[in-house]
Amino acid sequence: MDSMEMRRNAIVQLINEKETVSFAQIKKKFPNVSEMTLRTDLKALDEEKKILRVHGGAKSVQVIVGTDGFLNRKSVHNISEKKEIARKALALLKPDTTVFLDSGSTATAFAEQIPDDSYLIYTTGLSCATKLAGLTKPTVMLPGGRLNRYSQSVFGISAIKELERVNFDQAFLGVTGFHPSVGFSCGISDEALLKQTAIRQSDQVIALMDSSKIDVKCSFSFCGLADIDIIVSDGKLPEEFLEECRKYGVQVL
Repeated sequence: MDSMEMRRNAIVQLINEKETVSFAQIKKKFPNVSEMTLRTDLKALDEEKKILRVHGGAKSVQVIVGTDGFLNRKSVHNISEKKEIARKALALLKPDTTVFLDSGSTATAFAEQIPDDSYLIYTTGLSCATKLAGLTKPTVMLPGGRLNRYSQSVFGISAIKELERVNFDQAFLGVTGFHPSVGFSCGISDEALLKQTAIRQSDQVIALMDSSKIDVKCSFSFCGLADIDIIVSDGKLPEEFLEECRKYGVQVL
């Protein structure tokens, strides 16, 4: 295997692991390779249908096409970061409140840590509901809707309509990406609409986000920093992003 093939395989592996990456992240991973060469690599990999080029970066074809066990693959990435985020988020949770808990691997790690106390929890994550099923005191609600078998979540107009009837004290949102030009974004239009509904219906909006999501631009924006009250992170967010959070009065934990 020549060096070009090895590099391109490594690029595919990076993109599959992170699902969506910016060109800046790829350049950082391969600092000794010219931008022109990396762009040629991305074009070739896109033509071979090993990745999908998007504006400013690339996506894994596994995100676009979907494969069984997709959430399971996500759950083994950045495990220590997810546990740290879950630990910090737990301190924000208050008994006898109504909570929206988003889907995703970070939200699932958080659900696993929730104590057996009195909450009304609406979650769109089947994996979150499974973690909460062992508790006896919380009331756990799964809104009806369309099943995304790859992320093991519920989305669509039925779920949105149900959330519109609920007044949440807190919403804990999963994040696929954040980019200064588009704000927070995800890969499915209906999922973006569902997140927007949860934001509108909540007194306090909390984003669960590790540092790998910075500078990642997905297809559908759902909010900006002005819509977020607290960001719970792994403690590795870049200073430029932290400065933007201070500008908007967003608390970062």
